[in-house]
Amino acid sequence: MTLQQLKYVIEVAGRGSMNEAAKRLFISQPSLSNAIKDLEDEIRITIFERTNKGISLTNEGSEFLSYARQVVEQAELLENRYLNGKLPPQHFSVSTQHYAFAVNAFVNLVREYGHEEYELALRETKTYEIIEDVKSRRSEIGILYLNDFNAKVINKLLKDAGLQFNSLFAAKPHIFISIQNPLAKQAIVTIDQLQEYPYLSFEQGEYNSFHFSEEILSTLSHPKSIRVNDRATLFNLLIGLNGYTISTGVLSSDLNGNEIIPVPLDCGESINVGWICHKNAALSKLALAYVEALEESVESTKG
Repeated sequence: MTLQQLKYVIEVAGRGSMNEAAKRLFISQPSLSNAIKDLEDEIRITIFERTNKGISLTNEGSEFLSYARQVVEQAELLENRYLNGKLPPQHFSVSTQHYAFAVNAFVNLVREYGHEEYELALRETKTYEIIEDVKSRRSEIGILYLNDFNAKVINKLLKDAGLQFNSLFAAKPHIFISIQNPLAKQAIVTIDQLQEYPYLSFEQGEYNSFHFSEEILSTLSHPKSIRVNDRATLFNLLIGLNGYTISTGVLSSDLNGNEIIPVPLDCGESINVGWICHKNAALSKLALAYVEALEESVESTKG
């Protein structure tokens, strides 16, 4: 087992593709495949499962990757301390549903812990992909919500992937609307009052089932419905079309301005927002700091 082989495993896991990893590592794809196959034979486990759809970590491979990361990070610290004389770039990745407080926490993390060099990633993405990102360790942390409707399906996926859900906060549903929307002056709105306004939701791709929706009450029908892929577009449509979306009520005016406001929705549902990670893996320094930043961001932005 060599340090280079460990770096190969980390790169393949991060890219999700042997071919893409080979390009990044500036070696041929067959050479990379052979190096990893030799490693698998030596340690007597299968690290990557190869299928027609691509490559993914096995459960044993996922555990091995956590150790490989620690070894490589320690080696980089030694090299930079005694050979290069400088600190190594910091690494951290998070995948999240489209929450402003998650972005705000990321901004605060970079401001406080950013050295001169870092390699960070913030992925606002689809619910199923968040789970896959954390499962494959493409991201160290994922942020999503559970409620009575989706919990059984999501928890099974988390269990099968060896992940755990850590509650961040519970919230009653709110709608996000423009301050110019006629409903903006109300203390609370009902489902019936929303029928004449466009309903905005986030596209979930091939996993576009009710259980993966970012918005609760996903089984309700809407006379006017628009799906989008990013938060900026959704906010523009909230303002331009007097649309609405259903979320937590936690919104950062620092990042999103004062044109969008939360208004409580009259329903008996509850949203439990939290972060997911691997059960048996110790979180990195930046991951722990990010969780702390999340908690602070939520407290400062709760509506």
